[in-house]
Amino acid sequence: MRRLAVLAALCVASPALAQAPPPTARQPREAGAGMQALPLPGQPRVLTLAEAESRLIERNLTVVAAQRGIDAARAQRLVASSLPPMQASIGNTIGEFNETRRNGLQGARLHGPGNNINIGLTVLVELGGKRELRTRFADANIAVAEAQVLDALRIQIFALRQNFIAALAARANLEVALGNRGSLDRTEALLRRQVQDGALPEGDLLRFQASRVPFEADVTTAAQAYAAGVAQVAVALALDAAAPPPPAPPGRDPLRVALPALAIDLRGRFDIAPEIGVARGTLGDAVQSRPDVVVAARQASAAGANTSLAEAQRWRDVTVNGGWGRSELSQDLPNSSQPLIASNQFTLNLSVPLFTRQITRGNIGAAQGQQAQSEALARNALLQARADFATAWSACEQARALLRLYTGGALNRAEQAYRSSEQAYLAGGRSLLDVLDALRTLNATRVAANNARANYLTALAQLEFATGVGGLAPRL
Repeated sequence: MRRLAVLAALCVASPALAQAPPPTARQPREAGAGMQALPLPGQPRVLTLAEAESRLIERNLTVVAAQRGIDAARAQRLVASSLPPMQASIGNTIGEFNETRRNGLQGARLHGPGNNINIGLTVLVELGGKRELRTRFADANIAVAEAQVLDALRIQIFALRQNFIAALAARANLEVALGNRGSLDRTEALLRRQVQDGALPEGDLLRFQASRVPFEADVTTAAQAYAAGVAQVAVALALDAAAPPPPAPPGRDPLRVALPALAIDLRGRFDIAPEIGVARGTLGDAVQSRPDVVVAARQASAAGANTSLAEAQRWRDVTVNGGWGRSELSQDLPNSSQPLIASNQFTLNLSVPLFTRQITRGNIGAAQGQQAQSEALARNALLQARADFATAWSACEQARALLRLYTGGALNRAEQAYRSSEQAYLAGGRSLLDVLDALRTLNATRVAANNARANYLTALAQLEFATGVGGLAPRL
């Protein structure tokens, strides 16, 4: 009877040690892994993956920075599509003097601003369609910036999913560790009573207390891993990971379990294992539409537009200068039948740059080199994307096979080994420490199964990241 009581304390109400009975109409189904309430300090905000992804689109600072790049590119288009600005000039002569034949000076005087004026206008006339080519180049840069936003969003969402899944795996392990701790607490309380009643030697209690240290370490390790995962998710959502959670509502019972204070509590259905649902060939064909591949292709297109703009520099632009000047004449000039008081002059000048051939050839050569470089990088981006897809597909298959190994047989065998140790203990052939050793094996198997599930869910997210095809990542 003593052995039965100890085993009952080990197994009762522990999700890590016993299978819950099937739910009935009056008994709700127990929350699955990743969805159970944890005894966290305060009242942190519960956050699901769908809510986190929605918040990331609006708040992630990397995505916001990429969006500002579109604004900058559109502003550059306004500049590129504008005509070269005309230049207006205005001035006057502030003083003058006259020279005689004998190198003498006469008539020296200063002029006020109203006595003379010079007005000019300079216009640059572009040839070769440069304005249209500049606009085309600016449009190509806008397309690049838009694709870069999609790529930044793809990268940040994948990082969020990675951290979220890792945090859920740590959370599931923490749920197992807390369940084990609760069961061991009940067993220790039962052993204490039996020692006090003289039904059990004190040495058995001491050995039991020493044997539960690894289980306590599991709680600490899982709690720290969960806190680290939550912190990384908070960074992706532009949240302060160090902010204290809101205080718990009054009347909540204090808990003995001390866990880290977290601003958010992540929840998700960690016990799902969705299939890919899309053929390998279809995903392979979709790789060419991946945002970073599109970015590289659009950069190559922009480089081609820049080459056309450089080639248009063979057409030399003409600068037109027109001006008008008015100056009051000196009154000591020889008299005439009609006294002159001012002189008005109109000017028109045309200027064309000379000796620009070498400069133009150099600019064209640099643009052609950049275009060839961009085209090579675009081809490399596509090949790299194909390699990423092949790696992600293989990783997904391997992770799925490993998960099936745990869910299909390994967990059952660990359960059977634990039950066998129970029966041997009841028959007197095993000690309580042997049962605890079997419990540790079962616990390690369940933690490994959680890790295998996390690897498979991450592999699905990696496959979506590698192909750019939405809907492959798990919806937790």
